[in-house]
Formats: sequence, C-alpha cells, structure tokens
Amino acid sequence: MKRYLPILLSLLLLTGCTNQSHQENNYRQVSAKEALTMMNEESDYLILDVRTLEEFNDKHIPGAINIPNESIGTKDIPELPNKDQLIFVYCRSGNRSKQASEKLAALGYTNIVEFGGINSWPGETIAE
Repeated sequence: MKRYLPILLSLLLLTGCTNQSHQENNYRQVSAKEALTMMNEESDYLILDVRTLEEFNDKHIPGAINIPNESIGTKDIPELPNKDQLIFVYCRSGNRSKQASEKLAALGYTNIVEFGGINSWPGETIAE
C-alpha cells in the first residue's frame, strides 16, 4: 500500500491541474449535433461564424452573424453588446472557433458555446 500512495497522490495532483486549466477556458464545447439541439430548445441567442467573409458568403447557418476570428482582439465588439448572452461559435473545422471562443472569454463574455465547424453541421445552411 505504501508504494501506491505516491502514485495515487501524483495522479490526484495531475487531475486537479487538468480540471483547473479546462475551467479557465470559460466556454463550453459541444458537438454540432448538441448545438443544434440546444438551439431548438433555447431562445435569445446569437450564432457567430468566425470564418472569413468569403467563406461565410459561400455557406453559413441561417441567422448567423460573421465576425472573422482575425478581427477579434482586445476591444469590445459592437455586434456583441451583451456579454452574458448565449453565443454559439463555429468556423470551418473547429480550430478558429476555439481561438475565437478563448478571445471572447478573455473579453468577458460568459455564455459561449463552441461547437466546431460547419463541416460537421447537421442542420440547414444557406448561401449569400
């Protein structure tokens, strides 16, 4: 038993560090299918597409607004005035949406749901 104690303590310490860093993200990650279900059950939310304008015009989720990830910085975003509003964030494959979600959380947004990319979106899309 004495030999296992250091191993158990190490695992406990590592688990604590992992959970803490995940909580610092300040956004939730769900699958595109889960996001679609949430959108059908929720109201008063925004869908944020963080791809380029060209990508957005090619195909996007109905009702989404486009703010490219590259334009999200350290200043407040006029298109997103309510920092407590539910915001669903997506891009093409999930990389930029994670980056944008982290930046939004750093700006003080508190209700962010990142669901990856439009490539895995099971719902309707439209083109401009």
